[in-house]
Amino acid sequence: MYNCYNFKFDSLHDSCYNEVSEVDSMGKTLAEIKQTLDLQLGKRLTLKANGGRRKTIERSGVLTETYPSVFIVELDQAENSLERVSYSYTDILTDTVQLKFFEDPANGLA
Repeated sequence: MYNCYNFKFDSLHDSCYNEVSEVDSMGKTLAEIKQTLDLQLGKRLTLKANGGRRKTIERSGVLTETYPSVFIVELDQAENSLERVSYSYTDILTDTVQLKFFEDPANGLA
């Protein structure tokens, strides 16, 4: 991603995104994390995941679904070979996965 004035520029989609929130301030319980993610459905995000053996995986996509134990991220196809990934809310609680959401300033929508 490139800087686009005070926004982030997503060259894949030729649009600017204002960085809204990191999910560090979500909550300290699994229920609070799920509630926070429920409010973020449909928003663009980047995620950093622990890939094991000191590897960190960075991906971008859209939060599409939340379930009682897991959430689904639809990945950008040009960047990833996978269509979607799922993680548990425990992954966020234990910092195995970190999420950063973006807002589209042009539309005022996320």
